[in-house]
Amino acid sequence: RTTEALSAYQAALAKRPSPEYALELGELYESLGLGQAARVEYDLLRERARGAEEAGADEALMLGRLEADHGDPAEAVRLLRAEWGRQPGIAVADALGWALHRAGEDEEALEFATIATDGDKGGGVRSALYVFHRGVIEQELGRSGPARRHLREALTINPYFSPLRAPEAKRALTELGEPPVEGPPD
Repeated sequence: RTTEALSAYQAALAKRPSPEYALELGELYESLGLGQAARVEYDLLRERARGAEEAGADEALMLGRLEADHGDPAEAVRLLRAEWGRQPGIAVADALGWALHRAGEDEEALEFATIATDGDKGGGVRSALYVFHRGVIEQELGRSGPARRHLREALTINPYFSPLRAPEAKRALTELGEPPVEGPPD
């Protein structure tokens, strides 16, 4: 129901020009192959977030998320490290872990992804996106079993969690294939 989704996002943005809505609409456009429309939304998001920051709001998390996926991952890491220092939390841990992954720092990325998803380490929010991020980082590190488990969990939590990332999770699971059939260790 893509047409309805586009209309709903456009109506929501007209009523409340939220950076979150702009990011989600941009990603919907991108998933539909409408790169120019997506870039317009991402630019509007940057503009709105900077305006909100000038008015005293803290938009570092939103700008970090945007830059990690649709801009400059190194800038995302810079923004999110500062945000982690100001107010560490699960959302910041996830975003910083993902930004570190996008910047090629997968070992450190996994530390933050684990904080965001592991109940014993402070996480525990059942977020398909957070678990997806962890699974992709694990896959990049060659940890196929945990990657497979977390990517499946992301799709179990919500098979439609993102118009860009849900299909990516499915592709990654296909690449990973089924676990090897082995007997118990000697």
